[in-house]
Amino acid sequence: MDTSAFVQSFREAAPYIHTFRGQTFVIGFGGELVESDRFSQLSHDINLLVSLGIRIVLVHGARPQVESLLALRGQTRQHHRGRRITDATAMDAVKYGIGYTRAEIEAQLSVALPDSPMAGANLRVAGGNYLVACPMGVLDGVDMQYSGAVRRVDTQAITQRLAAGELVLLSPIGYSPTGESFSLSMEEVAAHTATSLKADKLMYLVDTPTGVHSASGQLLREFSPEEGQAWLESSADHLPGEFRLCFASAIKAAGLGVKRCHLVSQSVDGALLKELFTHAGSGTVVSDAPLVVLRQARFDDLQRLLQIIRPLEQEGKLVPREEEMIELNLDHYTVVEHDGKLTGCVAMFDYPEAGMAELCCLAVAPPWRFRGYGEALLHHVEQRARDKHIDTLFVLTTQTAHFFIERGFALTSPDVLPPVKRQHYNPERGSKVLVRRLSTPHA
Repeated sequence: MDTSAFVQSFREAAPYIHTFRGQTFVIGFGGELVESDRFSQLSHDINLLVSLGIRIVLVHGARPQVESLLALRGQTRQHHRGRRITDATAMDAVKYGIGYTRAEIEAQLSVALPDSPMAGANLRVAGGNYLVACPMGVLDGVDMQYSGAVRRVDTQAITQRLAAGELVLLSPIGYSPTGESFSLSMEEVAAHTATSLKADKLMYLVDTPTGVHSASGQLLREFSPEEGQAWLESSADHLPGEFRLCFASAIKAAGLGVKRCHLVSQSVDGALLKELFTHAGSGTVVSDAPLVVLRQARFDDLQRLLQIIRPLEQEGKLVPREEEMIELNLDHYTVVEHDGKLTGCVAMFDYPEAGMAELCCLAVAPPWRFRGYGEALLHHVEQRARDKHIDTLFVLTTQTAHFFIERGFALTSPDVLPPVKRQHYNPERGSKVLVRRLSTPHA
């Protein structure tokens, strides 16, 4: 075991542990996960979350269990608008399938062997008639029968159980005031519950290697609800049905006020913990609040700025700067944050008499490179310069000329620099001078 890596990872997780204590997470997953060997590891991870003071509501599905029961009886369920039609016979299978699945989940969550990660946990699982349901009714002339929709969530009862330190387990079945039972979808139950509880997070464990991917296979880490909806509509024909339901439900919940909605792989061991307790995460987030924020640097950013800048100075990529000079010029610096973590910076110094501005100290921390943050900082400086009616940006660099050339900068002579800057140009360093006329578009 690499002890130093463990210590570093544990320290990295500490701010998240502090932040998440007392928060409410709703986690939804399908019945296929319960039947797999992976559920044992997941139950350990969920138990760990509860032990850290996080209030957990689990919502399970039971589609494969129900389908297996129907197959044994030689029956199948019909579909309409992406939902299964549930007649009386199918509803009987739903009840049996959910009961079996729930018992399996509770059994795994109750493991407390001395040599297991859950030793001494003594986790208590709560359940009940927390979901009030109503029939979906007749859609396009098709009677959905016992297929239902969530009408109301008993948030008071759930909150009481969470406050007592219990884990709440919800099944995809709801009850009406008339005494009837209705089959519900896991995705809807999870989203409705998260919205009603005003949960801090809604998390779907999906059957993909990571989260949402582009056509080229690139992980798409962040969406606003509007961006997510547009992507979903353009990609719907290529997505598995249950994944599409999870993503659509995440988009809806984010639009209704759930702060963070995540899609995380159920097939990768530890993906849930990585998504929660590392800066890079492992899946896709849908949020109405931007995860990436650009803002002016503050005094309390100084030490983090130095952590990002100093290694690049040692590599010769940045000119060494005194801490006092950075502090005095903080109003010239812009920083980029990802989910509250400062990940990069850039500075701009004006030379109004020459109609020019210098872009300098563009730096992004290693885990966040190649994710567009450098590009975002560059665009930000360009816009600041335009707002000040500056015509030309220039940059001095020894090792990153191609980054700027690919973004519309052109190599030139030090003679074009403003006189004050030209006086301090160090030919021994050999910095290349690049300029960009802001009236011209990017290459």
